[in-house]
Amino acid sequence: MPIADLSPELAPQLALELGLKTDEYEKVVDILGRTPTITELYMYSLMWSEHCSYKHSRKTLRMFPTDGPHVLQGPGENAGVIRVGDGWAIAFKMESHNHPSAIEPYQGAATGVGGIIRDIFTMGARPIASLDSLRFGTLDKPRQRYLFEGAVAGIGGYGNCLGVPTVGGEVYFEEAYEGNCLINAMAIGLMREDDLTRAVAAGPGNLVVLIGSTTGRDGIGGASTLASQEFDEKAEDKRPSVQVGDPFEEKLLIEACLELLEKDLLVALGDLGAAGLTSSASEMASRGGVGLDIDVSTIPAREEAMKPFEYMVSESQERMLAVVTPDDLDQVHEVCERWGLRSTVIGEVTDTGRFVVREGDDVVADMPAATLAHDAPIYDPARERPAYLDDVQAFDPMSLDHPVSPAELNDVLLRVLASPNICSRSWIWEQYDHQVMVNTVVRPGSDAAVLRIGDTGRGETTDRGIAASTDCNGRYCYLDPYTGAQIAFAEAARNVACTGARPAAITDCLNFGNPEKPEVFWTFHESVRGLADACTAFGVPVISGNVSFYNESFGQPIYPTPTVGLVGVLEDVSAHCTMDFKHEGDAIVMLGRTRPELGGSEYLKVVHDMVAGRPPRIDLVDERLLNEFLVTAIGTGIVLSAHDCSEGGAAVALAECCLAGGLGATVDLDPALPPVAALFSESQARVVLTVDPDHFDALKTLAATHATPCVRIGTVGGDRLTINGLADLSLGDLREAYETTLERLVHGEA
Repeated sequence: MPIADLSPELAPQLALELGLKTDEYEKVVDILGRTPTITELYMYSLMWSEHCSYKHSRKTLRMFPTDGPHVLQGPGENAGVIRVGDGWAIAFKMESHNHPSAIEPYQGAATGVGGIIRDIFTMGARPIASLDSLRFGTLDKPRQRYLFEGAVAGIGGYGNCLGVPTVGGEVYFEEAYEGNCLINAMAIGLMREDDLTRAVAAGPGNLVVLIGSTTGRDGIGGASTLASQEFDEKAEDKRPSVQVGDPFEEKLLIEACLELLEKDLLVALGDLGAAGLTSSASEMASRGGVGLDIDVSTIPAREEAMKPFEYMVSESQERMLAVVTPDDLDQVHEVCERWGLRSTVIGEVTDTGRFVVREGDDVVADMPAATLAHDAPIYDPARERPAYLDDVQAFDPMSLDHPVSPAELNDVLLRVLASPNICSRSWIWEQYDHQVMVNTVVRPGSDAAVLRIGDTGRGETTDRGIAASTDCNGRYCYLDPYTGAQIAFAEAARNVACTGARPAAITDCLNFGNPEKPEVFWTFHESVRGLADACTAFGVPVISGNVSFYNESFGQPIYPTPTVGLVGVLEDVSAHCTMDFKHEGDAIVMLGRTRPELGGSEYLKVVHDMVAGRPPRIDLVDERLLNEFLVTAIGTGIVLSAHDCSEGGAAVALAECCLAGGLGATVDLDPALPPVAALFSESQARVVLTVDPDHFDALKTLAATHATPCVRIGTVGGDRLTINGLADLSLGDLREAYETTLERLVHGEA
């Protein structure tokens, strides 16, 4: 049968319907030298979609530093990998599942977790932890409560079934995310350096084997299509594009694939994520400079009468693609059968460099493999500074009338503590199994998660550990994308350094609106520039990540949200530090300087219902010196607790330390500052820590060598938090405000 199955008149129309622009379609015709088939159009349209090709962002992303002393594998593979010492390595990556979750929150979030975990074990690493970074509209709206509850349940349901602990993350509630929630999932895996695996097809005559679940029509064009368009119609109409997950099948996949890799039975391994088989196969072929010949009629199907293009772009979950030598095939089948998994030969590696798809004897697609993965057009979108910035940045929050009396300030502190963006997240993480695998040293609720390194099941242990945190304040990025992105990095670095870990590398998930709108792309470019400058200043590379565009609903973009996932290395995990106050009589110390900076603050939103002003200034030199000081000081053993000052300012940081340790405090903050600035300023490069009073002089001397301001501000003790006579509240009142809010809001209670 001739390969052509579309007329030259119908093909351009289908291309437009699938999202290809007219000039992109013409480029496909030039590559093929003929009218493309239906299957080819589907394959090109998805591989050249924004989600798969990064056609609007690729040039900008070149600003990122990607190399460093820890880097074993940088961007370009399924996940980045860093060395952490003693022959151990950590694979990690963050990705978005925003659009599917806005349609069906449980499955959208669950399959987001499943997808990012497959990226990890594809590298040869055993998944040991996940984190989630979430954004929703305000919880006074029923739909937002539905999305929030569904997403949290999906994350917990999938991760708990897998036996992979969810150890940290963050959540924000802002009106800007009402029409387009953000579900960013990060996963971490542990491996030996020598076990690094890459998804590179090789060896003409080797076999292409599909492992795992059957293929159906669920998720056809799901992640790649949904992530490349705005939501301007009812989200429910797009439910067929949302994938459906099976965590039990994924658990079997993890164990089977790691066994296959350990026995050296695989030439290459890749997961089937966005764009399904098309993406995985074409990327493996192009990386290896080889061709593939695939017969879709051999693929196990779960539905009747599936078309060739449906097999090629289905995003059915829990599937892996492997390249296997003929000599190893029987052993591969045996391992998969023992784990209760299908393993099916669907094609072979060729030396032609072409990606050929057959249905039995009929060729339905034939194209150069590299053109799918690498020949997508690269755009340089127009950039224009948004006009709103002039208005919001010109506003001075200190010009407002602020409360000054102790009674008013007590009330404000309780209101800020009870804010959905500040209050305890225990309602979320109590639904997650965060201690399975017994590697979790610091559980959720602290500055950063801490995990020990080692395979306790095999008796392979070490003193080393890692710390991980995800961070981004969308308000700051809305008010100043460049500064906001730097603050996202700096806060992640501070959180990790507060445990005693030295920041090593980051992954990112860059969430923005429509890049074809000049104002949106300006915010993206400035955010990337800010993040790149921060990484460069710290010597911390970007080793993996994801760009999520078209996060808009009815023409309104979300806040620019460049989420940072940072991993740091602990030389001695037993010497880690936590945020809770430890002993009566300990000295409370403030590191850094407090300025009257209320722009974008939680105080300004809670009390004045405003998002305006400039975000806090950031000095990357100060931030790096603070980080170095924290790692050094905690390493000496004299630091008893450490907690960074971020949203809510010093008052919130102190309250959180009190509640975590069950101890009160008496504190004197800078009397030269206006009361609301002393309590609620969100100045950067600040940390609250405690030491034995006898060790304060040594701490201050060490701080001076790092040019870090270090002032004793109070003493731990009692059952109240008393600050300058400005605020005086019992731990019971603080706990009531902080710990009960989220659950009440989820249940629709005021």
